[in-house]
Amino acid sequence: MIDRIQLREIDGILIGLLLINSLFGVALIYSASHYVPGNFFLKQLLWIFVSLVVLFIVIAIDYKTLLAYSPYFYVLLVLILLGLLVYGRAISGAKSWVRIAFLGGQPSELAKIAVLLVLARIFSEFRRPYLTTGFAILSAAPVFLLMGLIALQPDLGTAITYLPLLFASFVLAGLRKKTLVVFLVLTLAVGLAGWSLVLKDYQKKRLTTLVNPSRDPRGSGYHILQSKIAIGSGGFFGKGYKKGTQSQLKFLPARHTDFIFSVLGEEFGFAGVALVFLSYFLFLARLFKTVPKSRDRPGMYIVFMAACWITFQFLINVMMIVGLFPITGIPIPLLSYGGSSILTTFIAVGLVLNVKMRRFANV
Repeated sequence: MIDRIQLREIDGILIGLLLINSLFGVALIYSASHYVPGNFFLKQLLWIFVSLVVLFIVIAIDYKTLLAYSPYFYVLLVLILLGLLVYGRAISGAKSWVRIAFLGGQPSELAKIAVLLVLARIFSEFRRPYLTTGFAILSAAPVFLLMGLIALQPDLGTAITYLPLLFASFVLAGLRKKTLVVFLVLTLAVGLAGWSLVLKDYQKKRLTTLVNPSRDPRGSGYHILQSKIAIGSGGFFGKGYKKGTQSQLKFLPARHTDFIFSVLGEEFGFAGVALVFLSYFLFLARLFKTVPKSRDRPGMYIVFMAACWITFQFLINVMMIVGLFPITGIPIPLLSYGGSSILTTFIAVGLVLNVKMRRFANV
């Protein structure tokens, strides 16, 4: 439960920035999808409300209690992902969705919270000055297990987003060059194995088209080319809200999800992009600012991993839509449409708030 002292320590600025960026996302989703059936912006609003309720539930429970139960949460998510591989119905080519009533979600998103808590629990007991290679491999095992299950769905984009959680924990534990080399070699080996055994032909084509998308303008290069056209045509002030030709005329694919940033650039131009960037960077800075305010090692790991993971997804999505990274289906947290993404991000921020508000509690 929350006492009065902890209640005063709730970071209202962080919650405000969280909601502001979420509402920016709703506005962009409405512009990108108001002319097609689905009421995506209303569903996003509903998910924001549900996620906000869950956030307050998360901060009401001491994060030490959440860490204690994290192995059970992790095992539950592993079983769910295994069940999806066997019994799941493929949607857009991947067995990654669970549907409840008219809302759908991806357990692979919630599994990030399980990994974050499990890693925080594992590394809270690590007391050596530097991270050893053996401990690094041992701690990476639960992460790579989930990544493997998600890659088999196949959902390579979501699988990649687990890496910043692992790398952030390595950095805090004292990553040495030798351990880094071993980790990079293992990652390269997994990548080569994935190229041969896991990646589909269309995924391989996305990687090879990255260098020169114009080689296949109507195939694998279509997404990148349309995204660049949309952003470039926005100019300084943009074409106006709901007036973007690439998005409104449906040339731009995945407008309300992976390519929501392209809608922003086309309709609001450089000025709009700068404003949203500023708001998002303030949000990320507030997350990182909480790291030194953690009262103990587990809290520091929770906050740092959450901040690195959200930052990674933001940067990768922006690089993706301007052609500096392959199209992998990684959304921008808070801005892109997606209930499970919103819920997972709110829970992560709830954990950050949880750690900060208990910084003066007895250890």
